[in-house]
Amino acid sequence: MVKDTLLDGDVIEDYPEDEPLPSALFLGWHVSLPLHVVAAFDSNEGTVYIITAYQPDSEHFMDNFRARRKHGS
Repeated sequence: MVKDTLLDGDVIEDYPEDEPLPSALFLGWHVSLPLHVVAAFDSNEGTVYIITAYQPDSEHFMDNFRARRKHGS
């Protein structure tokens, strides 16, 4: 599921200032369930580093799971 999300999902947030490598938040769908994956890509080595993967919830994300809810929303 994580690999499919990275290959076929959408980048919904970019983190270009992350260290030691820039990273991004991807959204994928698997049997109608959303999956978020944060990953970094080392272009010099051709390596993808998976930072975390989780199922987002509607408490922290809008109903489409693409945008974070603002605190108190």
